[in-house]
Amino acid sequence: MSQNNNSTILKIDRLTKFFGGLRAVHNFNVDIKEGELVGLIGPNGAGKTTIFNMITGAYPVSSGTIVFKDQNITNRPAYEITHLGIGRTFQNIRIFSNLTVLDNVRVAYHPHARYNIFDGVLRSRRFDRGEKEMTDRAREFLSVFGLEKYQDTIAANLPYGEQRRMEIARALATEPDLLLLDEPAAGMNPGEIVELMELIHFIRDRFDLTVLLIEHQMRVVMGICEWMTVIDFGEIIARGTPDEIRNDPKVIEAYLGSRATKEVNDAIGS
Repeated sequence: MSQNNNSTILKIDRLTKFFGGLRAVHNFNVDIKEGELVGLIGPNGAGKTTIFNMITGAYPVSSGTIVFKDQNITNRPAYEITHLGIGRTFQNIRIFSNLTVLDNVRVAYHPHARYNIFDGVLRSRRFDRGEKEMTDRAREFLSVFGLEKYQDTIAANLPYGEQRRMEIARALATEPDLLLLDEPAAGMNPGEIVELMELIHFIRDRFDLTVLLIEHQMRVVMGICEWMTVIDFGEIIARGTPDEIRNDPKVIEAYLGSRATKEVNDAIGS
């Protein structure tokens, strides 16, 4: 996908989600251009992950529309949305714990394999070529994250920070155009967070991606996002650059607070 910063890759209009009588998201709108690195922030329970789940087909939409690369994907099955080019990670790591690190990534790349079920049954040459391609590509993704040395390790035995990196590698193996990262810095130490910030920029450029990021670590969102949207109780309360968001009175009142604002200023050297 060639980058064109004037081209919209994701357009969400009046997205709303009810769980029974509880309104979790109300009239959420966003217009993301190709190649952007965008943040979505807000207090716990604000509806951020619910928005991700609607984009990726995990939750049905109550009302509103989601358009990705000029296709209406509202309430499309999750596998179709992944195939169209949206990859994601999860707030709580979801890995195949009993598989090796390499096989975790191979599984994600499998829909791109160039063989069919009959090739698999017959163990044809095309099957052998497809399996080799799948393994080679999985190793490439692992090498980007410095995880190739762990390829034969059972995923559950990886250190937590490396599991986070593996999950991003697996999301990339779906070959997305839009990557949704749900709190990728959760549980990481300060050194790992610095590496993660550099890594997100790197993979955006290396893989020609658009990135939408949910993150509670203010150092991350303020340090790498070009602009962001803030929600509270499922509704947008602010949108702007990191500097604009940091100084917005509504954001300070609803989310950051004076103590967190000082933390942000200290973190980014203001």
